[in-house]
Amino acid sequence: MLKRLSFLLLLILIVTAGVAQAQDKKPVFHVINLEGVITAPSATYVAASLEEAQKAGADGMIILLDTPGGLDTAMRDIAKSILNAPMPVIVYVYPSGARAASAGVIITQAAHVAAMAPGTNIGAAHPVEIGIGGSGQMDKTMSKKIENDAAAYARSIAKTRGRSEEWVEKAVRKSESITADEALKLSVIDVVAPDIEKLLAAIDQKEVIVAGNKKKISTAHAVLNTKKMGTRQGILAAISNPNIAYLLLLIGLAGLYFEFSTPGAILPGVIGGISLLLAFFGLSTLPVNYTGVLLILFSIILFIAEIKIMSHGMLTVGGVISLALGSFILFDTPEPALRISLQVLIPAILVASGFFVVVIWLAVKAQMRKHYSGAESMIEGQGEARTAIDGEGKVFFQGEYWTAQSDQFIPQGAKVRIKKVEGLNLIVEEIKK
Repeated sequence: MLKRLSFLLLLILIVTAGVAQAQDKKPVFHVINLEGVITAPSATYVAASLEEAQKAGADGMIILLDTPGGLDTAMRDIAKSILNAPMPVIVYVYPSGARAASAGVIITQAAHVAAMAPGTNIGAAHPVEIGIGGSGQMDKTMSKKIENDAAAYARSIAKTRGRSEEWVEKAVRKSESITADEALKLSVIDVVAPDIEKLLAAIDQKEVIVAGNKKKISTAHAVLNTKKMGTRQGILAAISNPNIAYLLLLIGLAGLYFEFSTPGAILPGVIGGISLLLAFFGLSTLPVNYTGVLLILFSIILFIAEIKIMSHGMLTVGGVISLALGSFILFDTPEPALRISLQVLIPAILVASGFFVVVIWLAVKAQMRKHYSGAESMIEGQGEARTAIDGEGKVFFQGEYWTAQSDQFIPQGAKVRIKKVEGLNLIVEEIKK
């Protein structure tokens, strides 16, 4: 009897400890930052972060969003990842001053919980033509098709999450933009909160649909694990920035140009090659106009030609103009987030042009400089006729005797000037007093 009582008491203690441990278990949320232009690496980052959170057994993920927009394909990939996430995903436009513009609108609407901080805005999601080599201009029929597709896509996501279908359509068709408070009133978002702690308190026990099933979000005493972008992902994201990709392209071309104009330097060629390869990756994720790329490459050809052909600067001027035109149309899209900033573009053109002009000037100066060795250094040199030169004779030049030839008779002892060197023979003429 005593043994049974002891066993029952032990069982009660174990169950009680288990319940207490279960009650003490705190929900865990992973937190990531999605900032800047939305590109392919951004979509990969979100998908990888969701997978990592699932493996870690996290109760949800919070995406701190601040974006001016980006690529349509990348935006759809991110929305797809969020819509099919195995856990609640909270998109929080944060901090104050942040925005969810263009592609950011759809990403926010795809979230299980959409939230904004005071002083933020959302909207302006009208589609633009974005594509490799695109001209940035669409005919009316194609423009309407793209607009209708984007509007239907936005409405379907808003409907899935129980948010305002009417407003998201206005954001797509009319580029409407609203503040956080207005978004809350129009049922565009679920919460306005000044910080993450107040956000979590506001959504505690909120019911959402995750993978087709209803689930309550428990946020009481939640533990936040901030996950920073990995080095590899950070590099890829940085390279995909239009400004960085453009600068890498110029550095790569400058390095190769320096290597070709000064063979054997090695280091400029290595740096140029690496920069070009990185630039090509960045350009592959962006709406590049091939005409712009060709104009920039043509400018390099003109700069190289200036060294080989004396054009009195005309080829250099053409190279500078070609470089400027190519840079201005390199990213041909009306989407501001996918264009090169003028604060980067203009200084980069001036610095690159100045670099090429200086290198060309140094190369031309070196070519025109007087030779100090070899046969070329003997031209225009002065010597003395040690024998009479009647067709052929001997000349003393720089401590050596040379066989000399002349079309005119030159008396012994006369000063002569070297006109040409043919093998071991000098072609000379008499210096008249």
